[in-house]
Parts: sequence; structure tokens; C-alpha cells
Amino acid sequence: MTRALALACLATFLYGCSDPAGNKSARESYERVVTLAPNLTELVFAVGAGAKLVGVSAWSDYPAEARDLPVVGDAFTVDQEQLALLNPDLLLVWESGTPEHAADELRKAGYRVEQIRTRGLADISKAMLRIGELTDQVSEARAAAEKFEKELSSLRESNDGRAPISVFYQVSARPLFTVNREHYVSELIEICGGRNIFDDLADLAPAISVEAVVDRNPEVMLASTDAGDDGFAEWQRWPAISANLYGNLFLLPADEIARATPRLIVAGGALCLALQQARFNRDAFSE
Repeated sequence: MTRALALACLATFLYGCSDPAGNKSARESYERVVTLAPNLTELVFAVGAGAKLVGVSAWSDYPAEARDLPVVGDAFTVDQEQLALLNPDLLLVWESGTPEHAADELRKAGYRVEQIRTRGLADISKAMLRIGELTDQVSEARAAAEKFEKELSSLRESNDGRAPISVFYQVSARPLFTVNREHYVSELIEICGGRNIFDDLADLAPAISVEAVVDRNPEVMLASTDAGDDGFAEWQRWPAISANLYGNLFLLPADEIARATPRLIVAGGALCLALQQARFNRDAFSE
């Protein structure tokens, strides 16, 4: 957008304006929306705009209505022919998951692209409010955001003052990935009274070594149920790790912990319960 056009848009903001590519202003409502990440699909439904979805990404399976929508690809690959047939006026892409070059290519193809950030817990409310603005569901989005914030505050208050306990969260075993302090999982760990042993790393989801985990000696190991019953099998080679000594190996509900949506409240509840059990196990071992 040129400077002259930007000034023109600013001058006529109250009345709305369009750029040469036909993109609408933020004050206008988009009616044919496509999401390129499952969490974005869920967020659109969360603000009451599900009826405006005409296409979704692979693995968009919540709520149930999302399963009936045409799949246009995922964060990395988009079926351009299918997308053209759907003729969306807005594409929602995941800031942390959709490569920048992929978003740029969609813009060059003439699509209106909005990047949605969902790194931390505060981003979820902001994302719902933004999607509500774009889909003319402002009041519904505000209500959904307030409900999420209220439930989050309740979870925080009910776990205030818990005894500290060190936690390792395993995103995947091979390759071995975890999360840093900026990730919403780390925030949930903190809310539940835990301390992420890799909260000091720079990357949002850094690759780490087995030796680094052993060296930091977590009292609890967490992973999602996607890891399966043998998700922690590799760690049995180091029986002296505190988490092994205490029997503190817990799986969290996969869909709820893996997607930055209001369902993180469910994941947070499960996480807090796991850490409570972990403290009990630690205390029992020490007796």
C-alpha cells in the first residue's frame, strides 16, 4: 500500500476504504473465511463466526461442524485450485506456524491474509477479539474472551501458593523438543506452581539434547497423550532422574494442550492436577 493510499484510508477511516487489490478495511466484515491452522478454525467457532467458514486446514476436527468443511491444505501446503473454487475474502494464517513466504505468496495471489498470533495465553483473548472484528462478531468475541480470562484467573487463584516443583515438557521425543517461557504451556506450568526447566532458552520451541534434560534433573515429566503409553520409555535409561524416582511421568490431553484455544482451560486443569499428584509423590518418596 502506497503512502498516499494509506493517508487516504486514514482520512476516510470512518467510512471504510479498499486498496487496488480489493482488500477491505478492518471495519468491514468478511463473509467467506478460510483458516490455515486447526486452532484458528476453533477460534472462529469460539466467537460465533463458524457459519462464515468456507474452508479449513487439515486436522480441523473441533467442533464437530468443522469436519464437514472443505480442506484446503495445511500451514505449509495450500491447494490453490480448491482455494480458488471456495473464493474466500479472508484467509486466517497462524503466525507461528505458517511460513512467512507462504503468507506472502497468498497475498501476491490477491488474497486478504490476516496473521493471528497465539504464542502466549494473553494472545488467545486478543486473537478472539481480532477475529470478532474481522467477522462482525464483536460482542460474541468479547464475551468469549472474557469467559476465557475469568476461567484462567480462577485456575491461577486455585493454585496460588503451591509448593514449587521443576517440570520438563516434552513436545516430541525424536527429535527432542520442548518449550521456553514465552510458550503458553510454560505459562500453564507456572500457573500450576511449576517451573519449566528450559524457560531460559531463546527459541519458542527449542530442540534440546537428552544430556541437557538429565543435567537439569526435572522432578516431573509431561507430554501429550499423542506420545502414547511408551512416550517416556526412553527416559527409563536414566533411573536417577528425579521424575523417575518419584514416578512423576504424566500425559496431558493432546488436542487441548496442543492448540491455543479456550480449551487450554481443560489442559490447564489436567496439568495442575498432575503437578499436585507429583508433589504428593515427591513428599511420599522423601518420607
